[in-house]
Amino acid sequence: MRVLVVEDEPKLAEAIAEWLRGDTHAVDIAADGAEALERTGVNDYDVVVLDRDLPAVHGDEVCRELVASESTVRVLMLTAAAEVTARVAGLSLGADDYLTKPFAFPELAARVLALGRRSRPGAPPVLRRAGITLDPARREVFRDGRYVALSKKEFAVLTELLRAEGAPVSAESLLEKAWDEYADPFTGAVRIAVLKLRRKLGPPAVVETVTGVGYRIP
Repeated sequence: MRVLVVEDEPKLAEAIAEWLRGDTHAVDIAADGAEALERTGVNDYDVVVLDRDLPAVHGDEVCRELVASESTVRVLMLTAAAEVTARVAGLSLGADDYLTKPFAFPELAARVLALGRRSRPGAPPVLRRAGITLDPARREVFRDGRYVALSKKEFAVLTELLRAEGAPVSAESLLEKAWDEYADPFTGAVRIAVLKLRRKLGPPAVVETVTGVGYRIP
């Protein structure tokens, strides 16, 4: 998944981003509300982790804008206010979930994963196709019962291919979902990741190249 972390405390923002990247997500960071609105207007995010108390543009306003845009992005709002009234106010703005500071990183990661599934209606918790079983929560992959060790990027690419349910996925789409905004679109990173996937998944080959379109698992 692609996640935007909106947090004005640099150390906390980077810590959240690094934790989520460890879960194979592509993560960008925005330091204030104005930058968050700019990024969400350009990039297709699955989840936004949104600090409520932001400079420039308040987190409440960012949430309102995202809801008004009718985007499918899910919002996890963060705040230091633990009162019930504060949580109710945040959810009434349209936030999908609410987490008070300080929080445990594993809990935040679990909530992000759950929201990501909700941003893609019908996506099952465990993905299965062509003898492949992928469990996003456990970060495990099996091919015909055999465990397959994948890198974070390989896991992310395979996840997107399985979620497409046989439809081709373009290299551009894979790059957007599995890498962050600093990825160079001309590096051939997607092609290399697919080559490694094919080798690790073993025969018979299941990842097909659709000429001029992208890749798919039929």
